[in-house]
Amino acid sequence: MSKQESFFKHITESYQPKGRSITMGAAMIDGQALTGAHVKIPLKTMNRHGLIAGATGTGKTKTLQIIAEQLSQQGVPTLLMDIKGDLSGIAAESPGHVKIDERHEKIGLEFKKRKSPVEIMTISEQDGIRLRATVSEFGPVLLSRILDVTETQAGIISVIFKYCDDNKLPLLDLEDLKKVLHYATGVGKAEFQEAYGRISTSSTGAILRRIIELEQQGADLFFGERSFEVQDLLRKNKDGHGYVNIIRLTDIQDRPKLFSTFMLSLLAEIYSTFPEQGDSEQPELVLFIDEAHLIFDNASRALLDQIESIVKLIRSKGVGLYFVTQNPTDIPDGVLGQLGLKVQHALRAFTAKDRKAIKLTAQNYPLTDYYDTAEVLTSLGIGEALISALDEKGRPSPLAATLLRAPESRMDVLTDRELGDLIADSPLTDKYNEVIDRESAEELLQVKIEKANEAEIKAKAKKERAKASPSRSRSRSKESPLIKVLTSATFIRGVMGILGKALR
Repeated sequence: MSKQESFFKHITESYQPKGRSITMGAAMIDGQALTGAHVKIPLKTMNRHGLIAGATGTGKTKTLQIIAEQLSQQGVPTLLMDIKGDLSGIAAESPGHVKIDERHEKIGLEFKKRKSPVEIMTISEQDGIRLRATVSEFGPVLLSRILDVTETQAGIISVIFKYCDDNKLPLLDLEDLKKVLHYATGVGKAEFQEAYGRISTSSTGAILRRIIELEQQGADLFFGERSFEVQDLLRKNKDGHGYVNIIRLTDIQDRPKLFSTFMLSLLAEIYSTFPEQGDSEQPELVLFIDEAHLIFDNASRALLDQIESIVKLIRSKGVGLYFVTQNPTDIPDGVLGQLGLKVQHALRAFTAKDRKAIKLTAQNYPLTDYYDTAEVLTSLGIGEALISALDEKGRPSPLAATLLRAPESRMDVLTDRELGDLIADSPLTDKYNEVIDRESAEELLQVKIEKANEAEIKAKAKKERAKASPSRSRSRSKESPLIKVLTSATFIRGVMGILGKALR
């Protein structure tokens, strides 16, 4: 048996799941695709998380597009973080191309032009269905980790949340949070100290500075109402295809704090809301996080711990997380170890440091008799990738260099008009784009502050009047003895008597 025949048998036996699956393409050996040696990923293991990595321009985004549209056709909704703004084309059919036909002929797979149902969402000033969350929904622990405060300051944030709960003060946006902090060290200082102990003004000042830093990255647009309901991510169209929910994030690349704040909020809400799934036949939802280094770069240790914890736990909710980045080393080891599917595009070795990184990357993949993994990593072409997945029993599948299929949807963005029509036609636009500004902690505390100030002014005026009254009596007591005699009743009666006698 030749090497190619042996490899063909090896792949077709290893990548033929009994249940439902998605097809990534055909396996390659010595740079040649083996027609019909399809590399398939079982839907059953798609909640075991994954990684799509590779140098710029090697096809990571198109791989993301392939997986998302294949999942949609299987009835699995997805959520895509569109950092570069090039994923909206999933909503339109591919125009087709002769090179696509040639590729699919090599793979041994029919090419079909199809589009997926798409929702366009936003957390910034861009057009789309607006995603928001309230400060209360974050809770004191998650908010403290986002703000990266000290243990003492985290305790103060917990007290703030407790005070608002006890006094039925809704914490909706960052203005509410700032108002409570000001109140706790100002007019309401005595009230807070009596119920919860002394609160340091230096600590509240430090917290306020962290909040302002978050506001400067645009978080004031994210915090507020109406809160997004994560169940709306699970919608399917009338054909049973899962919606591809695309969040436009092209204007927050320089605002990683806002990005990580949103991601943690979303994952925490999904984890607390979704029921336990166990090992189901397909995931409930799959999330793709493009430019994943934006979450991990400059993140505090507490924040990284929170992310690692959620990644480990959220799988039980039937949710898969897929990180898209240039190099696997961008992902912390604690997260990387949880990723069952790895799609590795080419890496380029321009320096000694690059070559060292490639050797380290090669060690993340199963050993194989058919490849020199480090060498293959530098020789893959555009639209080719090394794939390592989990089979239906959770075991790692053999490493397969794969000629990837082409996306069935448009490999270009929607026009502005197409984008506007898509957003306008969505039932979620009316639901979430209405601005709601109901009475919350800021307004309620402002009333208390005004009443307290009014009471203080009245008390001060009363005190001033009290001061003024004794001074007048004291001034009378200081009159000279002569004035007292001349104005006394006895003196006046004597004078009147003398005048009376003189008149007679």
